[in-house]
Amino acid sequence: MTQKQIKGLNLEELGALCKENNLSAFRAKQLYHWMYRHGALELSQMNNLPDQMIKFIGENYILKTLEVERIQNSNLENTKKILFKTYDNNFIESVSMIDKNLHTVCISSQVGCSVDCKFCATGMMGFTRNLSSGEILDQIIEIKKIREEPITNVVYMGMGEPFLNYSEVIKSAAILHDPNGMNLGKKRITISTSGILPKIKKYIKDNEPYKLAISLNATTDSIRTSIIPINKKWNISMILDELDNYPADKKNMVMLEYVLLKDINDSKKDAERLSSYGNRLHCKINVIPFNDIGNQYSRPEDESINNFISILHNNQRNYQTLVRWSKGVDIDAACGQLSIKS
Repeated sequence: MTQKQIKGLNLEELGALCKENNLSAFRAKQLYHWMYRHGALELSQMNNLPDQMIKFIGENYILKTLEVERIQNSNLENTKKILFKTYDNNFIESVSMIDKNLHTVCISSQVGCSVDCKFCATGMMGFTRNLSSGEILDQIIEIKKIREEPITNVVYMGMGEPFLNYSEVIKSAAILHDPNGMNLGKKRITISTSGILPKIKKYIKDNEPYKLAISLNATTDSIRTSIIPINKKWNISMILDELDNYPADKKNMVMLEYVLLKDINDSKKDAERLSSYGNRLHCKINVIPFNDIGNQYSRPEDESINNFISILHNNQRNYQTLVRWSKGVDIDAACGQLSIKS
């Protein structure tokens, strides 16, 4: 690709671009508005920019970073899975879920993933590359064109490990939140990580305003290492110790995500240990019954799931218990199911 991506540049970077090319400084804000507030995908839509600027951008930059390759519709609920093709012929998936007045979009941050969580289909793909902030934002912009309902929540829980693409993810979230950009409330943006400890530390130190979710998925290091290999490097106690520094309150709670796997992490003792972590951290615990990806793992029976949840409810003092019954299972759009098979 000889042309560079202009999508994903923030206001400061667009200002520098205008200055370097003898364009009026105020044009940067106009361009910023067109790309993010209005979601313009064609330069011809930007009718208040001078011809000189349109020509310059058209010759040197690409505005549209993704093409919609396929849209799958769930027969079970109002959920769509969108397959996107990148400029270099890679593929990523995003999910749009509408439930009553909530429209949640689950976006990807990488092509594939290197973390290799054993219960996640994306991990089976291996890792190709990070997405640019523009490619991250274009998933949202394209879904806005597909759906009439306004987006109320964005979760960085699609393909990839967001904290292994930290700078581009945080940059895209800042534009997503910026009132001059896409103007989504900071607590309507959730970034998930499997436990990349140096980036968790940076996230807390920099006081990033978005919701933080940790894919814990086990209560002992032996089990967690068997399903999330990076636990060898950053184990449960290291993660919990760092989360003790998180400025938690009722409006700003860390979320511990816990995928329930039959006979792996669904015991009574697991539930009791998980509740002790929750009470320690003043957090939310999000229980996610496993979604089939065709490997050796399976979902616990409903009785086991209900027993696990009951223990969490009975022991909760300083945390909230949530259960995520995933949407889009029939189109492989549920949690852990995103994967490019061909």
